[in-house]
Amino acid sequence: MELPHVTSPAHAPGSARERAPVRTGPSLRGWLTGVLVVLALMVVGTGALGAALLSHTTAAGNRLVDGILPAQRDALRLETALLDQETGVRGYLLADEPALLEPYARGLTNETAAAQRLATVLDDDAGVREDLAAVQEAARTWRDEFAIPAIASVENGTAPPSLQAGKDRFDEVRTRIAAQQARLDRIQADARTTFGEARSQRDHILLAIAVAFLLAGSALAVLLHVGVLRPLALVRTASQRVADGAFDDEIPLRGPSDLRALARAVEDMRRRTVTELNASRRNAERLDRTAAELDAQAVELRRSNAELEQFAYVASHDLQEPLRKVASFCQLLEKRYGDQLDERGAQYIGFAVDGAKRMQVLINDLLTFSRVGRVQDARETVALDGPLDRALRNLATAVEESGAEITRPDRLPDVVGDPTLLTMLWQNLVGNAVKFRSPDRAPRVEVAVIDDPAAEPGFHTFTVTDNGIGVPAEFAEKVFVIFQRLHGRETYGGTGIGLSLCKKIVEHAGGRIRIDTDHREGTRIVFTLPDASTTTTADAAETADPDPDAAPPAPVPTQGISR
Repeated sequence: MELPHVTSPAHAPGSARERAPVRTGPSLRGWLTGVLVVLALMVVGTGALGAALLSHTTAAGNRLVDGILPAQRDALRLETALLDQETGVRGYLLADEPALLEPYARGLTNETAAAQRLATVLDDDAGVREDLAAVQEAARTWRDEFAIPAIASVENGTAPPSLQAGKDRFDEVRTRIAAQQARLDRIQADARTTFGEARSQRDHILLAIAVAFLLAGSALAVLLHVGVLRPLALVRTASQRVADGAFDDEIPLRGPSDLRALARAVEDMRRRTVTELNASRRNAERLDRTAAELDAQAVELRRSNAELEQFAYVASHDLQEPLRKVASFCQLLEKRYGDQLDERGAQYIGFAVDGAKRMQVLINDLLTFSRVGRVQDARETVALDGPLDRALRNLATAVEESGAEITRPDRLPDVVGDPTLLTMLWQNLVGNAVKFRSPDRAPRVEVAVIDDPAAEPGFHTFTVTDNGIGVPAEFAEKVFVIFQRLHGRETYGGTGIGLSLCKKIVEHAGGRIRIDTDHREGTRIVFTLPDASTTTTADAAETADPDPDAAPPAPVPTQGISR
């Protein structure tokens, strides 16, 4: 029967992918790269700007704290030192007590220290230096024109200089100190204003940076939602619908180019899956139709086989009667007219009788071969010693005439099979070993059970070894073919069906049979049979139902069947 053509899904009609038109555009990587570049520029720019603002604010604060305030403090100390000098000179003039000059001496020391510090902290301001120089010049003038002469007059007892002149000179000092203090106050005020402006500018710019970063983060979140999350959600939803069985729903192409490429790949996979599913459905329908046709043909084949078996059985029985008549009448012809026939006529009659008998044996052998697995098909636990005993009893005459020595184990294991078929198996194997013996020695046959590592689990391995003529290795397979003979009929009789029958019996039981080509002295046949202990009860008890139309089994041959 010609099977219907089955279409491969990969080459099913209509399986070519209808790709959606490719739309160019920025990819998600490009979007993210652009956003990261902008963010990096923002970070660098705002970092530089923030650093500049912090530096400016810090410089303004440092100038106010480390420069102006110490300068004001040193200006006050300078003023205090000058006032101490004026107080000490005036008290010394009034009381003529040397101890009262101590403020004057201390004031000189403090003036020098304060002037040095004041010149150091604001050395970058020319106005402060000029005011300091003016104060020092006015103080030196007061000391040169009043303080030193006044102290000397007290010590010498001379008339002191004019007090009014001293007062006028010190008023000049006060005026210079006031001018200096006024300048420092202005510088302080300007520095505070600058510091406040820098701090305010810093706060505004930092706030602007925070707002910019917030807006950038919001823009990035919107970009991710619109460009990534939403397209992925659409693809996921559509894919879930397809996975739930809606194979006709297309995958939407949204978002950047790389996400569209991903969605396009999923869409191509969906189309390919739909194409292959449709092809598989068509193939399944074809296979269902084919299976139905095969079932119908199997039923017809079983019916035809049953009819052929019945026909073969009937035909074989119908053939037996003409053969018996041919043999009988040929023998009667020889008996009645033997004295009238010459030697050649008697030979012809002998050929006819021998041919009829061999035809009868051949028909019986064919019937026996055809019944294996059909008529004799019991599945039961068999103690293998029983079939071997029956086979040896059937072969007792041939064994005795040949003087054969047969050795066997004390006990053979239990197997699963048909007792009749197993008897036929032993009878043919041992009979062949006796039949094909070597002419120069008495036959010796050994039946054994061996441990074969290569055997299938649950099977026993048996061997039948003889010291006969052996089988060449190149014919180890040929001898199991029906009607195949390695020797002429004149040398060894038989129909050439014995080993083929053994092969059919063993393989019907599930085992394997072969000739051990490594054995040189004679022939060793190795076969396996299922172990009854490892076979399930159902399998051991299972028997095939015989065909009600089948003929009854023929009797087992007692003389063996030649290989």
